[in-house]
Amino acid sequence: MAARLTGRRATGARAGPGSPAEVTLEDGTVVMVKRGDAPGAVRAEVSGLRWLGAAGAVRVPAVLGHDARWLVTERVPTGRPDAAAALRFGHTLAALHLAGAPAFGAPPPGGAEEAFIGRAPLRNTPGDDWPRWYAEHRVLPYLRDAVDAGTLRPGEAAVIEEVCARLPDLAGPAEPPARLHGDLWNGNVLWGADGEVRLIDPAAHGGHRETDLAMLRLFGCPHLDRVLAGYQEAAPPADGWRDRVGLHQLFPLLVHAVLFGRGYAEQAVTAARGALAG
Repeated sequence: MAARLTGRRATGARAGPGSPAEVTLEDGTVVMVKRGDAPGAVRAEVSGLRWLGAAGAVRVPAVLGHDARWLVTERVPTGRPDAAAALRFGHTLAALHLAGAPAFGAPPPGGAEEAFIGRAPLRNTPGDDWPRWYAEHRVLPYLRDAVDAGTLRPGEAAVIEEVCARLPDLAGPAEPPARLHGDLWNGNVLWGADGEVRLIDPAAHGGHRETDLAMLRLFGCPHLDRVLAGYQEAAPPADGWRDRVGLHQLFPLLVHAVLFGRGYAEQAVTAARGALAG
């Protein structure tokens, strides 16, 4: 597959229990080969990587070849996270967000409306009003799925629905659409051996920049204090953003509730109650 998509013969491969696999080409270059498990997944990932890379901010692995089901990217040698790299990452993440997007929910150029966040479907429907868009296209679809699956109880869902109803008052100052990675947990942050961070596996779209920051906090990130310090230096978030972290974590928590079950549903309810308590 790597040979067909890159035009260079493969001489070796190393695959773990899942995707992607490391493949060595005839010139010694090692690449990553990944299969898209759902129709359109590769197209969404390629368009996302290229859109993020076009900002000239946070680096992403180069796309070396792809078709409808397979993606080949450069392999990034990884190193240990350190405070200096984290500070630079904060600067470049801010620059990525400031590169902007045409609308909230706008897909990357060449991307499809029907995309993915991890294994969950993600619909990129553009909107101009962030509170309404966030409720309608990010929180409520996964809330309904979680309730239908029995992962969330109706009484708990009512708490999250109240957050959605009050979003115009809870959302903070209006901001223009930011260019988001969209699935910014620590597993999608590669700490390169060269001291530069790369981002992988995007669910890229136009959104609120506090959503990426909230996701970094949700699942932990090495030297997060330095990442946030760098971000603050480059483009400080609006006052009160730390109080809105739970609001922005509702979306990824509900996605995880749909994919992985009850524990994340309980966290989503706790985040919603915290957002309402303000």
